[in-house]
Amino acid sequence: MENNYLGEFQEIVMLTILVLEDNAYGVTIKKELKKRLNRDCSRGALHTALTRLQKKGLISSEMGGANATRGGRRKRYYTVTNTGKLSLKEAKESRDQLWKAIPNFSLKMV
Repeated sequence: MENNYLGEFQEIVMLTILVLEDNAYGVTIKKELKKRLNRDCSRGALHTALTRLQKKGLISSEMGGANATRGGRRKRYYTVTNTGKLSLKEAKESRDQLWKAIPNFSLKMV
């Protein structure tokens, strides 16, 4: 899947979508990134990543129903496509191979 290279941020966004399952929309993705990784991101950075992932066919989205508490605005919900899941699997396998290839890896505390 050479054309579906994942950057680190794109990868964690996709993993977060999978964690959130049916509740993955902009605000919940942003909150989950902060909660699990203590990582803040701007709405713009998240939107850019989501747009790029959709263009690559790695995620899809659909609009939810209108909600009175949101002033009638609808949420855009995201899901990871099968192609996206395959890209995540390949990225993990590549990293695992590199970790296993490191000779005598240890963290020495000084």
